[in-house]
Amino acid sequence: MASRLAEHYKERVRPTLMAELDLENVHQIPHIQKVVVNVGLGEASRNQKLLDSVLEEVETITGQKPVITKARKSIAGFSLREGMPVGVSVTLRRARMYDFLDRLVSVGIPRIRDFRGIPTRSFDGRGNYTLGIKEQIIFPEIEYDSVQQVRGMDITIVTSTDKDDEAYALLREMGFPFRGETPVQIGAGAAGAGAD
Repeated sequence: MASRLAEHYKERVRPTLMAELDLENVHQIPHIQKVVVNVGLGEASRNQKLLDSVLEEVETITGQKPVITKARKSIAGFSLREGMPVGVSVTLRRARMYDFLDRLVSVGIPRIRDFRGIPTRSFDGRGNYTLGIKEQIIFPEIEYDSVQQVRGMDITIVTSTDKDDEAYALLREMGFPFRGETPVQIGAGAAGAGAD
């Protein structure tokens, strides 16, 4: 069964972007290729229990088993040796990617305290967007009582376009609540289409 966000992309976002960006071919329409969730852990090398709890939390949030990222080189100032664990990362594609983004946009982001919209300056110049989350407890899958330590994460959304303005239009239409913009309602049928 297709995700709600995947259906929204096919039915509403693609036609809107084709008209807005004045594209001639459907293969030119930008789409999300993958989502990378990364949690950095400076003290993971000294605390195996912390690493295990973060692995479990990221797997619960994303629905996919993360990999442990290791240091590429030794840095004496940080007491870091090559090969020591420094974080966890997971790459989501297809259905899991759409499910995660749907939960992020419709449930996770609205639970952020004092939220005023996500910044528009977090594009990298090549059509990719990185969003920093300060607390993993914004996801309803995480039980607050079982959290050992409140931890942040970086969520990178990789798109098929290399232009930031096209990527911005794509994410805006996918329902991302950018600062100063009214977010697009996901799953709003024909009744919600003309409500702008």
